[in-house]
Amino acid sequence: MEQINYDLNKALKNTLALVLAGGRGSRLMHLTENQSKPAVAFAGKFRIIDFPLSNCINSGIRRIGVATQYKAHTLIQHIQHGWSFLRSELKEFVEIWPAQQQTDEESWYRGTADAVYQNINVIKGHDPQYVLILAGDHVYKQDYSRLLAQHITRGADVTVSCIEVPRKDATAFGVVNADAEGNILGFLEKPSDPPCIPGQPDKSYASMGIYVFNADFLYEQLDRDNKLEHSSRDFGQDIIPYLVGRCKLMAHRFADSCVVSIGQSEAYWRDVGTLDAYWAANIDLTFVTPSLDLYDKDWPIWTDQAQSPAAKFVFNKGERRGTAIDSLVSAGCVVSGGMVQGSLLFSNVRVNSYALVQDSVILPGCDIGRHARVRKAVMARNCRIPAGMIIGEDAAEDERRFYRSEGGVTLVTPGMLEKLAQEA
Repeated sequence: MEQINYDLNKALKNTLALVLAGGRGSRLMHLTENQSKPAVAFAGKFRIIDFPLSNCINSGIRRIGVATQYKAHTLIQHIQHGWSFLRSELKEFVEIWPAQQQTDEESWYRGTADAVYQNINVIKGHDPQYVLILAGDHVYKQDYSRLLAQHITRGADVTVSCIEVPRKDATAFGVVNADAEGNILGFLEKPSDPPCIPGQPDKSYASMGIYVFNADFLYEQLDRDNKLEHSSRDFGQDIIPYLVGRCKLMAHRFADSCVVSIGQSEAYWRDVGTLDAYWAANIDLTFVTPSLDLYDKDWPIWTDQAQSPAAKFVFNKGERRGTAIDSLVSAGCVVSGGMVQGSLLFSNVRVNSYALVQDSVILPGCDIGRHARVRKAVMARNCRIPAGMIIGEDAAEDERRFYRSEGGVTLVTPGMLEKLAQEA
């Protein structure tokens, strides 16, 4: 392969990242009734979008656009409050690009490619050499500078970041068929017989929805696709499959750029798009050695956070003991004579005397009443659990009152509790 000389720092400065954050996330059920999936709280103090944004900053990419669409108010508010620290005089920014009448077509983004196309003049105005396109609704840590370096040294027109998944599970993904050198030979959407990774018959490459394009090449392909009457205007369904065999289209192994802490072996990436996956990814953080290391000072996750007091645990008499075991308890929480086990409490949660919270994810502002018992549940923001209420022990009762997932996770919202109170 021909040696390509380049300056990585210069390339990073000439890269524009576009985070596609307009997704509704309907599989998260009531958690996305009033906000988009990227705005959903995660890991005690963060929101999902903080992960790709932090990856950009930590990788040295400081020109970032965030394309928003579905119920974007909380997401916009979060970005304005938590991501306004970059210096515009140094041409650094995190800009919010809401769906608007940028083209002659309707204003809503019709697909991932259309979200970029509708902002093409804004992108051109920043004059990037490379455009990094990111999904705003996945949890992972990735050094995009390594991804960009590989893209440049290979002389690629487009690079697709791929994660290795068991071949039997690849039927749920967009699957990349690549040769041993990383050249993409095919792109298949949820195939019944997924192609395997060369030399690994039990593994397949799943697309992560992360792409690096040479900017001029991206503009050409978006213009071409926009002229097609029947295109769905999507990278995974239209743009990438069309490019197979027509350009230098390369696959990048996520393992080559994943940020892994000492003692960890997994290339961590999670699509927390279902209630069960969301619950499991949060509960994983309560383990002694979680799959995702949030304590890595070399790769911090940035966010907007309120100035709250430290968590507090009070009372130590008989069964009235404020205790948390194998749990994450965020700032502003008060465990007042209750017990928390294997759970994650977001900020400003109160657990009252004799209550039990077990294997649950409790979002900000919730109040667990005296003698209540909550097991394997996700509690939406600002829930007020009445004294003595039992959740997570009777499947039929949970299905009647709340929402219960296939994996047995009970989702509780203030609206559900209000309806119960009215029926009483």
